[in-house]
Amino acid sequence: MTENTGPVVEDDETFDNSHVLDPAATQDSQETISAEIKDIHDSASGETQPRVNFPPYRSSLLRHPTKDMHHTDPETIELWSPAFGHRDVHTLESDLTVQGNGEPLGERMVVRGRVLDGDGRPVRNQLVEIWQANASGRYVHKRDQHPAPLDPNFTGVGRTITDDKGFYEFTTIKPAPYPWKNHHNAWRPAHIHFSLFGTDFTQRMITQMYFPGDPLFSLDPIYQSITDQKARDRLVATYDHNVSTHEWNTGYYWDIVLTGSNRTWMEGDTDAH
Repeated sequence: MTENTGPVVEDDETFDNSHVLDPAATQDSQETISAEIKDIHDSASGETQPRVNFPPYRSSLLRHPTKDMHHTDPETIELWSPAFGHRDVHTLESDLTVQGNGEPLGERMVVRGRVLDGDGRPVRNQLVEIWQANASGRYVHKRDQHPAPLDPNFTGVGRTITDDKGFYEFTTIKPAPYPWKNHHNAWRPAHIHFSLFGTDFTQRMITQMYFPGDPLFSLDPIYQSITDQKARDRLVATYDHNVSTHEWNTGYYWDIVLTGSNRTWMEGDTDAH
């Protein structure tokens, strides 16, 4: 696993008037971004992981280390690292629909899959955390001022531990797409962030799971920063009717592969979107 400092949010962004666009953030059109993506894809071959600097993703240059990496004491890092819970992981933490005083709005779904190594062996007792936008495309975060409603019964965060066969499972609400300031009229496909820990905070990997058939795939420079189509496809969950429940939830299946040629894409050190 590689070190990752977790999700961060860019400089203060406000949506005091949702009809007023920031000229500095929206000067490039979607057509410009899409043309840049095509030029890179046309010249690339067999790249299953995104480039450190992917120009269509405008802030990618600022979202990776610019100095040489140095070894550090893991125990020292843990003194300053974020705490994702002050008690053992409880079974109910994997159900994001029971965290409020009522039912959250949106499509209830179950996401299930396995965490595997490059040889297909299960990764047991792995801490898996997720965070996501709600059914309106809004995160519960003070800096997310996207003019969409918050859901008082949905926090968008959960965690669980993989079982002896490497399986994880979350009950949640399907997130919606949301706007971001990469370019004019930029929208992120619906996705769920996954965080996986090793034995300490210096062994953390973060990735994103997408949903099949999203029309925003071709327009999104983060998803398209992986130039190999098969590698991109590995980020998309499969609808699995066996994971669905009669009159209760739909179901999706998604495996995470940590190493090897078929490994799942992992984000750079400070990717947030």
